[in-house]
Amino acid sequence: MAVPPPFPPARTAHSKVVSADPADHTPHVLDGIVNAIALVGRTVIVGGSFGEVRDADRRGPVFDRSNLFAFDLASGRVLPGFAPMVNGPVHALVPGPDGTVYAGGSFTSAGGGGPALARLRVSDGAALSGFRPRVSGGGVLALAIHQTGLYAGGDFTRVGRSARTALARLDPVTGAPDPAFTVTPGDPVSGRTKVLALAAAGSRLAVDGAFTTLDGLSRPQLGLIDIGRPAPAVAPWRSEAYKPACNDQFPTYVRGLDFSPRGDYFVVVTTGGYGGSRKLCDSAARFETFSRGDTIKPTWVNHTGGDSLYSVAVTGAAVYVGGHQRWLDNPRGHNDAGTGAVARPGIGAIHPVSGKALRWNPTRDRGIGVKAFLPHPRGLLVGSDTTRLGREYHARVGMFPLS
Repeated sequence: MAVPPPFPPARTAHSKVVSADPADHTPHVLDGIVNAIALVGRTVIVGGSFGEVRDADRRGPVFDRSNLFAFDLASGRVLPGFAPMVNGPVHALVPGPDGTVYAGGSFTSAGGGGPALARLRVSDGAALSGFRPRVSGGGVLALAIHQTGLYAGGDFTRVGRSARTALARLDPVTGAPDPAFTVTPGDPVSGRTKVLALAAAGSRLAVDGAFTTLDGLSRPQLGLIDIGRPAPAVAPWRSEAYKPACNDQFPTYVRGLDFSPRGDYFVVVTTGGYGGSRKLCDSAARFETFSRGDTIKPTWVNHTGGDSLYSVAVTGAAVYVGGHQRWLDNPRGHNDAGTGAVARPGIGAIHPVSGKALRWNPTRDRGIGVKAFLPHPRGLLVGSDTTRLGREYHARVGMFPLS
């Protein structure tokens, strides 16, 4: 694999919980939904399915943007130079070296690159012609950047000339699939094999999605891969937590996941409909990264009582969760507030040790839900499909400052 300059830091730790009062200067996405956020230097890149954006003051011009735009973190101003044409939804973004960003999604062209995956210059939105992964057979739904390369997950079947079902490690400069990484998800409960979320920390890559095996080994909807060895292999970590079925409409119900800043644990959030307190439908659950065994159980579970969670961010001080939930601490709720439930409409924070909801409660319009979190040294960026965050107008993008 070609050796790029060092990647930007992948994980951000906070010493305290962010403010519940959103920053006033973030821009507005006027339609659709935000699915992904990345930070390159002081430039915030926002991806999703939308067509128009506007600066925070709401008196300036409306900018046409096809599913991708950028703004300055400090001022909130939409950047005029970054306006690539992207002809389909963007589902995933991660920062790259040398002032670039990787964009994955269900598009055939992004700034002249693609399909499904492109590397774009932040300065002008143009695709780097040397990055040619040639993903086919489906889209890219998740990305993770790590010292060993660029990881892509989705429902694709090939990368270049190589068969790669739903998961691949790519050369971050050329986009070529790494022949040393061949771990393959398989045997979905129904439909296509998909990887829905990825996160990398240290020697581990966490993967969840529509699969029940990794390299033929039983890993129902969730598994860890040891990427610290020359030939990556499925780690001796297995949980049956997501083996039981939830609602028939959700044969696969895992969604977002994120590692702690130190990588010693990770948290998974789910949809699935009401499943009772013994199942992990509509919940957030913490797992220890370096546990070993075939029936690993979560350290704690926090149930919403019947509402989906889609996104999670772990900062050390808090585990932020977002979806269209009405409550947290609600294992006895069945689409109502059971004993002990606390109202946390659309967004909330959980204590990383106790697993109980923190007092932080900014609220938001629930809608479909939060699809993107991005912790950074100055706060927490949030992307969703609704227009009110922290009881204020913040259309689809917002930020909670750290102080």
